[in-house]
Amino acid sequence: MTKNRPNYVSTTNACKLCKPLGACLAFKGIEGTVPFLHGSQGCATYMRRYIISHYNEPVDIASSSLSEKHAVYGGGPNLKTGLTNVTEKYRPRMIGIATTCLTETIGDDVSMYLDQYQKENRKNKEMPDFVNVSTPSYSGTHMEGFHEAVYQVVSQRAAGGSATRTINLLPGFVSSADYRWLMEVMADFGLDCTMLPDLSATMDGPALLEYEKVPTGGTPLAAIKAMGRSRATIEFGRTVADHESAGAVLAEKFEVGNYRLGLPIGIEETDRFFNLLCELSGRDIPEKYEGERGRLVDAYVDGHKYIFGKKAIVYGEEDLVVGISAFLAEIGIFPVLCASGGTSGRLGKSIVEVTGDILATQPEIHEGMDFFDIAEMAEALEPDLIVGHSKGYPLARKMNIPLIRVGFPIHDRVGGQRVLHLGYNGAQQLFDTITNAVIAQKQADSSVGYSYM
Repeated sequence: MTKNRPNYVSTTNACKLCKPLGACLAFKGIEGTVPFLHGSQGCATYMRRYIISHYNEPVDIASSSLSEKHAVYGGGPNLKTGLTNVTEKYRPRMIGIATTCLTETIGDDVSMYLDQYQKENRKNKEMPDFVNVSTPSYSGTHMEGFHEAVYQVVSQRAAGGSATRTINLLPGFVSSADYRWLMEVMADFGLDCTMLPDLSATMDGPALLEYEKVPTGGTPLAAIKAMGRSRATIEFGRTVADHESAGAVLAEKFEVGNYRLGLPIGIEETDRFFNLLCELSGRDIPEKYEGERGRLVDAYVDGHKYIFGKKAIVYGEEDLVVGISAFLAEIGIFPVLCASGGTSGRLGKSIVEVTGDILATQPEIHEGMDFFDIAEMAEALEPDLIVGHSKGYPLARKMNIPLIRVGFPIHDRVGGQRVLHLGYNGAQQLFDTITNAVIAQKQADSSVGYSYM
């Protein structure tokens, strides 16, 4: 059952983040790119602090630093000055410009300002490329900002030409460990791959003796330009709208076939991904992944007696909620509530698609939720555990049940960027974490405790 939350006047505790934050994260996964917010300094400061807390990496987000005066007279001059400063101090290959609520409300024409700026500086041989995206927070969530940034990068930078054997991979917003795993998988299938974005190194890099203003790594700009020449696109995201789908753009403009899948979390969804790779590569599944799958099945058998019949609340980004719900149903845990701050209108249908053959009854599915609403519903649902990011900790503490931390943001633990969600190994880690959390809770609640199962 899918329900939209009522039209409240205000949000108490949002189950989402702001749209330009998602765009900044997408830009961070592109080679030599500096994210740039056209808006007030406070927006950039908030986003930097939020992202740093999850990744434990330095994050620079430039800003046009608008004030009250610019809200009246326009932010064009500040935008141009800011672009010049970033170009001189960072020497980026590209600047990704995302708008904020302020600049969208006053009606700044960023495309016009960029056109003027490029004409005014056409003799500057070091001028970077520019990509701009409209991301006022009041029009969506951080995931919509993320997808729209990727959409605009492809729309504005990809080109056609002689066909290549390359596969485009659009994984959406996952952890740095997930991005590394995806590139390993594509290589193991012998597939030349352009993954956009790629936060595997830019947001989880090694310790360095000197600070890099623009981190090494990210999707190469030359590879992005060649995406219109690829032979196929794989795009993760059952809830992504066509107007936010970079795969749809490549299909429409360059006739690159687009294969849309859910996030490969758990056996069923990973099988779908691997079967497609077999089709595209003409190869069988590599032996090492067959082994991982077999060990995962064995783990399911070993641990089902501890978790079967348990109930869980799942919340977060829509496609992550879909993937986690599929995984929970697969291991015998009933997701009694699936909630997201997103409002795509596709969450309910997507969850039914991945759980309909497993669950006798469907969970409650709610879009446009905040944590006040989730907490109100939780008491009656009597969950055994909660699965989501760190913002659910107060509820888990109040109910004295485990919180399984997945997704973004994870602020109260280290290693959020290294949580592996995808593939058989990702499912193995999630399964072990969930099962051990349930066992630990039972030990803690026992009057005598026990040390042997």
